[in-house]
Amino acid sequence: MKLKLSEWAHVAEIIGAAAIIISLLYVSIQVKDSTRAIKSTATNDAATAMQAWYLTVGGDEQTSRVFYGGMTAPDTLSKEEMFQFIMIMHAAFLGFQNSYELAEQGTLDMEIQRSITNTLIATKDLPGFEIYWRQRGPLFNQRFREFIENLRTLDTVTASEVYQTDDDG
Repeated sequence: MKLKLSEWAHVAEIIGAAAIIISLLYVSIQVKDSTRAIKSTATNDAATAMQAWYLTVGGDEQTSRVFYGGMTAPDTLSKEEMFQFIMIMHAAFLGFQNSYELAEQGTLDMEIQRSITNTLIATKDLPGFEIYWRQRGPLFNQRFREFIENLRTLDTVTASEVYQTDDDG
């Protein structure tokens, strides 16, 4: 059976359409894998940044003392220690803002963002948070500032236990 040229053209169109469908399926799989990889990287980067910050603050006695004092009793810090406290807080808030933006874009898993947000909620009523935010809050982008301002309006019973002093009971 010999096919005419026009019949061969129809066969070629069918094969071409099938090839396009297969290519689109392949691209779809690749996009899903790429999205998964991007989200995984963003989650890892956010966790690594927070771990590094906690290790920096918790791993050095003087830095821990300044941070804890700055959060709970900022009036006890010297001018130099207050500067150090503000820089420690700013480093953390740059990470918070980055995580917030990644979550808003859909790149960072919302569960990770909620975990990070809980850290902010646990400290939002402490005097050091207030001092820091009053001084440095205006430096952040508008959406993040609004996010923090909304968190600050939430009712919380007490700060995280780790920030409680002997005077807190």
